[in-house]
Amino acid sequence: QLQLVESGGGLVQPGGSLRLSCAASGFTLDYRAIGWFRQAPGKEREGVSCISSSDGSTYYANSVKGRFTISRDNDKNTVYLQMNSLITEVTADYYCAANLHSVMCGIKWNVGRKYHYWGQGTLVTVSS
Repeated sequence: QLQLVESGGGLVQPGGSLRLSCAASGFTLDYRAIGWFRQAPGKEREGVSCISSSDGSTYYANSVKGRFTISRDNDKNTVYLQMNSLITEVTADYYCAANLHSVMCGIKWNVGRKYHYWGQGTLVTVSS
């Protein structure tokens, strides 16, 4: 069974950090572009970041550039999202997703329908 499982969410104070993990089972994340998305209450889902497999190129939403870092460990079949200097506005459910047909994120990396498998999400709450 192909599955993505996110972990690492939780409650953190403003200015704090979290590292989210996205672990795959049933398939390898290598040779796949992997994206992170989030959805806040009452808002549409938005792309946060993406990492290509072929060259490791990364993409970020403007709102998280300089604060979030995406990385991958193919040996562990896991992709990470390091989130620093957190602000309350980033409170949301965070999802990872795998594009099974491309090793590259591409300029439309933040389009959800490009991805074929999604995790169940992990909640990040930034609050004092």
